Amino acid sequence: MTKKDLPPSALLDVHLLQLFELIYSSRSVTRAAEHLGLAQPTVSIWLAKLRKQLNDPLFVRTPSGMLPTPEADALIGTVRQALESLRYLAQREVRFDPSTSERRFRICMTDASHITLLPQLLAHVRSTAPGIRLGAERIDSLTAQRLESGEADLALGLIPELGAGFYQQSLFTQDWVCLANARHPRIEGTLSADMYQREGHINVVSGTGHHLLDASLERHHLEHRVVLELPGFLGLTAIVSTTDLLVTLPRQIGETLARLGGLNVFSCPIPIPTFTVKQHWHTRYHNDPGNRWLRGLCAGLFLRDRAEG
Repeated sequence: MTKKDLPPSALLDVHLLQLFELIYSSRSVTRAAEHLGLAQPTVSIWLAKLRKQLNDPLFVRTPSGMLPTPEADALIGTVRQALESLRYLAQREVRFDPSTSERRFRICMTDASHITLLPQLLAHVRSTAPGIRLGAERIDSLTAQRLESGEADLALGLIPELGAGFYQQSLFTQDWVCLANARHPRIEGTLSADMYQREGHINVVSGTGHHLLDASLERHHLEHRVVLELPGFLGLTAIVSTTDLLVTLPRQIGETLARLGGLNVFSCPIPIPTFTVKQHWHTRYHNDPGNRWLRGLCAGLFLRDRAEG
């Protein structure tokens, strides 16, 4: 139905509804004009328009004031309800109080982020928003769909395929490191490119930026003798700490695993492009108070690491 198809009464201006309610309550056009801050002739014009649209006199002048017609009596409840609804919409302020909220937030992230980012995020949420629940989701081909539908609230990581319809905020930049057994028989002090190519390697095939590593090795025609492939980081520290194998990882997850497993960390001797970890959210939820709180929390926790790389 178009605007032209609507009956005249459906096109009532909110000011006319206010005038109707004021005259009904005060029984006076003069007092209604004073309340609205308008000249009485203007209010008289508005009343004439209101009468025409509703096809009824609405108010009749009597010694007791402007008394409502039966039609006005029938309409006043609906008019007041409409005005109350409009006031609610105008004054409505959507708030989100994390200290009392019991909302569940779902965040798409990599396995590496489960180890590096999630513990910090969880600790902060538990101390400041104890009723909030967090859920970690995978980053995969359905991530964009989940963010758009609201099944997921935020995505953290390197997700270049998220384009139109999404906001993003850079959090920190990652370079690359190599991990080795602290008692490695052939590596001490520094790790050279020649040593890197001679040693055996573990390849974490699901790691963030894994394609950057493979592409760089191929582009520079460098050897990378893979002895073991892993789908994730489970068991990685135990394997590195009990073998002479190396593993090449983004710095944040590499340094975290090295601390946990007592491993040596070396600057990566081959040129692998850095990448930026970002948080992503869908346009639909840009102004959602809860989503804004979650994004602000992640920025507050992780943006500080950006300069540290």
